[in-house]
Amino acid sequence: MFDKIFEAQQKAEEVKKRLENISLSAEVENGAIKITATASKKITSVEIDDDFISENGKEALEEVLVIAINKVLAQAENVSQSEMAAVTQQMLGGMGGLANMFGK
Repeated sequence: MFDKIFEAQQKAEEVKKRLENISLSAEVENGAIKITATASKKITSVEIDDDFISENGKEALEEVLVIAINKVLAQAENVSQSEMAAVTQQMLGGMGGLANMFGK
């Protein structure tokens, strides 16, 4: 039993490292604003077109930044959930009859 717990911890660490190396991006306003993040939900870059700022102002910039950040974080959450689901499925599959208790 402790072997399975240790294996699950190792798998979780592997997923965490993988998520840190997956890069995602979201663009808004036809690419005028681009946010890049890792699947572990760390923002790695923000790109803002100079023309957008001068044409739209600070308030519009703040609004679209929130939208772009939320988009990339939602992508990161989806990737994270998919990775964890795959590991969970793999772990439950390796537990034989125990997997049936969880609706597999």
